Amino acid sequence: MLANLQRLFRYRSLIQTLVVRDLKARYRGSVLGFFWSFANPLLLLMVYTFVFSVVLPGRFPGVEENYALFLFCGLLPWTWFSASLIEASNSLLVNGNLIKKVLFPAEVLPVVAVIANMVHFFLALPILLLALAFFASRLPTISELLWFPVVIAVQFVMSLGFGLFLAALTVHFRDIKDLLSNLLTLWFFGTPILYPWTIVADRGPSIAGLPPAGKVLLDLNPFAHLTISYQEILFYDGPYGHWKWLLVTALVSIGLFISGYALFDRLRDSFAEEV
Repeated sequence: MLANLQRLFRYRSLIQTLVVRDLKARYRGSVLGFFWSFANPLLLLMVYTFVFSVVLPGRFPGVEENYALFLFCGLLPWTWFSASLIEASNSLLVNGNLIKKVLFPAEVLPVVAVIANMVHFFLALPILLLALAFFASRLPTISELLWFPVVIAVQFVMSLGFGLFLAALTVHFRDIKDLLSNLLTLWFFGTPILYPWTIVADRGPSIAGLPPAGKVLLDLNPFAHLTISYQEILFYDGPYGHWKWLLVTALVSIGLFISGYALFDRLRDSFAEEV
């Protein structure tokens, strides 16, 4: 496994080529092309601003005035995460012609799915930063900006870990790709994206001196800590205080990536037959 993992770095040119191919294919035939990477988040932000400022004004404490921006701070990374998992889970099946070729490194396909969606996240990020500066007069401080790449790196490793797991298992169990969309919907509502995490943290019964059930569920949700990190860095004023949970999430993500790659490496010989 370690030898294959070391070779993954040497495939960086192949990964870059496949990422570019994926990005071009996504906008092939459209008039605006890559401009949609900027237009889509801008239009989405305008819709959310109208809905939650005029139709359904936000009533969550601390985020009432700029609820659309608060929502966007969690929605953009979630879109990267969920799209990466869905595309990675189906990546081996879609590219079966490549899998059947001798010496083709199958593990690059889930990696391409994660990186391609990360590129879309980066393209949408300036829209969010400009909106924060214009509507909320808020830009991250230098100390917060130093933590921002760490949050992105943790999400990248976590997405790769889940992507490798799902890609390897979906080849053998096709029901996973249908089940995944429902699980992601449940996961979305269990993550503090639509609501501040403080509302949930104090809810639920407390048994045998344990914290409230809401806090326990948030603590066990790895993406919740990423979402809170993005919100504290981009939206809330004050120092970034969730760094301890971020480091714990980083360790979990590294373990997830190693486990996912080990499973992928163990099953790789069966991929050509199953696709």
